[in-house]
Amino acid sequence: MTSVNDHMTNDLGWMLDEAVRMPEASHAILLSSDGMLRAHSQGIGRDEAERQAAALSGLQSISRSTAEFCAEENTPWQQTLVEFADGYVFLVAAGQGAYLAVSATAEVDMEAVTYRMQKLVDRLGKELTSPPRLGSSA
Repeated sequence: MTSVNDHMTNDLGWMLDEAVRMPEASHAILLSSDGMLRAHSQGIGRDEAERQAAALSGLQSISRSTAEFCAEENTPWQQTLVEFADGYVFLVAAGQGAYLAVSATAEVDMEAVTYRMQKLVDRLGKELTSPPRLGSSA
């Protein structure tokens, strides 16, 4: 039986395909807090998805570190939105140590993307949790 922690397969890719099955949505990836790719949608190759997972892990970490700018330092991070001239990257918490990212063009319905992402996170529940990797020393 494979799980979300088996990063050599893309068993959850079909679920991520559903997240981008809307006009102007491009790609979706599921990543762990340490930047490991867990799954990706069909439209993005594995190598590119791994590169983006590593980058988005850093973005999430930076976003979390700015919590006290908004409220108290221990305020939990929930979502980051990055806007570019030609599109957006949405990054949301998807369970303990797991994050879901979706890219889209500038013409996308932002509310619809966020709603679809949250529905996917809710639907998958514990399947999307990705506990931290254990260190090599015992």
